[in-house]
Amino acid sequence: MPPPSDIVKVAIEWPGAFPKLMEIDQKKPLSAIIKEVCEGWSLGNHENFALQNADSTNFYITEKNRNDIKNGSILRLTTSPAQTAQQLHERIQSSSMDAKLEALKDLASSSRDVTFAQEFINLDGLSLLTQMVESGTDFGDLLSFTLTAFVELMDHGIVSWDTFSMAFIKKIASYVNKPAMDTAVLQRSLAILESMVLNSQDLYQKVAQEITIGQLIPHLQGTDQDIQTYTIAVINALFLKAPEEKRQPGQNRVSILDWPLTEMAHILAQKELRSIILSNVIRSTRAINDEMAHQLYVLQVLTFNLLEDRMMTKMDPQDQAQRDIIFELRRIAFDVECEPNNSGSMEKRKSMYTRDYKKLGFINHVNPAVDFTQIPPGMLALDNMLYFAKHHQDAYIRMVLENSSREDKHECPFGRSSIELTKMLCEILKVGELPSENCHDFHPMFFTHDRSFEEFFCICIQLLNKTWKEMRATSEDFNKVMQVVKEQVMRALIQKPNSLDQFKSRLQNLSYTEILKIRQSERMNQEDFQSRPILELREKIQPEIMELIKQQRLNRLCEGTCFRKISSRRRQDKFWYCRLSPNHKVLHYGDLEESPQGEVPHDSLQDKLPVADIKAVVTGKDCPHMKEKGALKQNKEVLELAFSVLYESDEYLNFIAPDKHEYCVWTDGLNALLGKEMTSEFTKNDLDVLLTMEMKLRLLDLENIQIPEAPPPIPKEPSNYDFVYDCN
Repeated sequence: MPPPSDIVKVAIEWPGAFPKLMEIDQKKPLSAIIKEVCEGWSLGNHENFALQNADSTNFYITEKNRNDIKNGSILRLTTSPAQTAQQLHERIQSSSMDAKLEALKDLASSSRDVTFAQEFINLDGLSLLTQMVESGTDFGDLLSFTLTAFVELMDHGIVSWDTFSMAFIKKIASYVNKPAMDTAVLQRSLAILESMVLNSQDLYQKVAQEITIGQLIPHLQGTDQDIQTYTIAVINALFLKAPEEKRQPGQNRVSILDWPLTEMAHILAQKELRSIILSNVIRSTRAINDEMAHQLYVLQVLTFNLLEDRMMTKMDPQDQAQRDIIFELRRIAFDVECEPNNSGSMEKRKSMYTRDYKKLGFINHVNPAVDFTQIPPGMLALDNMLYFAKHHQDAYIRMVLENSSREDKHECPFGRSSIELTKMLCEILKVGELPSENCHDFHPMFFTHDRSFEEFFCICIQLLNKTWKEMRATSEDFNKVMQVVKEQVMRALIQKPNSLDQFKSRLQNLSYTEILKIRQSERMNQEDFQSRPILELREKIQPEIMELIKQQRLNRLCEGTCFRKISSRRRQDKFWYCRLSPNHKVLHYGDLEESPQGEVPHDSLQDKLPVADIKAVVTGKDCPHMKEKGALKQNKEVLELAFSVLYESDEYLNFIAPDKHEYCVWTDGLNALLGKEMTSEFTKNDLDVLLTMEMKLRLLDLENIQIPEAPPPIPKEPSNYDFVYDCN
């Protein structure tokens, strides 16, 4: 007869004694279990003892987490969190440097446990650590472990960041500003500054006064990628939290420079920082890791978000300064000077302006300013047009004159095209949207030019004109041309060109003819057979294909996945791994020190969850960890990757998938384990592809076409190249 579900069999260690094997009754109070264990080793004062996991985490067992204890777990009897906190509080004040260093090492390790952290903070331990930092007497490893303990304690969210003094902030900033600082100290200091900025607007103001981009730049020029990553993270945090003052009606801010305390944002757009990131990070010989890729992506998004203000600003048709920009476009295109007021009649001049504005491709020929009242793209479209006219003048003049010489219905309207293209590019680059927590999708080419968006526009407007001619388009085909141009741009961006020139050459290979070939090929591959016998056959073999997909999902769960632990306060390189046992009966999971290379063996994962105990799988807003307060709650992308496994009465195992594919694999696999339907978009796509492939194979079989079991051999290289192919 199996033991009751409330009884777990464990081994308990005590230093200097042989481990005990015992059964723990989960219905008994934890204090009673600890008392029983202490009496077994003749230890008094059982209230000064506690149980903790005997693994790399060393986390304390509490009433809240005791249900995580599984059969076969190894526990350790140790001093209670309160006792340990009191001892470490005294030890870190030792006059002996060696004893103090060992105490700080122990503190840094123990502070990862929230139970210990709460006890240490109750002893005013954080104040003691900040005083030690402010005193400036500790250096090297002493300072490094002090800051590590501080970071770990703050990560639990028990204490508000607003409680720290200006002296502490100045001291942390001094470690960042000081040249040749110890690497570990510098890394912790950068992490602290990032958390301060992200978690408190008041601290943002104070940190922004203490550090400058110029002082951060040397850290980007080093060879340590972790330091570079933390440095860019601090820059991003300062950039993200720069206070935006709402623009008053009638004010047109040209850039972020009008924001207070954002000299830093101005420097972001300057050549020095961009070129240093390009040469020392992006074009470095070292491979860019995921965290660095994420920070570069965030920097890219925040930089493009500076365009949002202009994108959402309507043109004021009565504003003479704004109207002068349109006059400048006309002057450059047709090489005319503004006529004095007395030259010719008013009607004649109006007629001349109307004619020229029509040639420039504006929708409203009488008052082109009206064209820029649509938001988005607002004034950003006019900015792009002026940049193109001034910095690529020959191409601009050629485009305008070339189209003005065509028939009206065949001309590519430069004005209308520029407005719609600017809007489309903003949609592609997601201008105005906050960065995703899990995205690493940065484009190196946008770090190669100080005005990368404007140059991006200049390349694309010339592409649009070229595609228009290739399609022999008329004004009725405008939307079709825009769809083709969007496809060309998207396909070129997928290849992640390293420079704008490389992007331009990729577009050259994506002519309208090539796009038609790609579309035709995709249509053939996705051909849908609609005849009744074919549909009946598809319906008949669908259960077989679904079973195949189910087995694939379960096999992927058996291989396992590494999940990142994401804090609501800041990103952390902490990982955990989960995989399904080969017999599909148990989920094995456990924490990892670093991201694994390949699969993690079952026996190295400490925790188990029987599949039979799983009650339900919930996703998105229904997940317990998405209901908690914090930054993650507001992040749409994280919400879309979240799922939880509910078991027993109120226990749950929370996941945030690394990407959408892993999310679909795991939710499908878990639903398959529970005998439920697999409903993800990836399952639908896989089903469609496999069904189509199976249908084609069966149709070939009906035609008696033999399909070999093995692929044909690769032809040998000819020994004699002296031959001619007769084209006739």
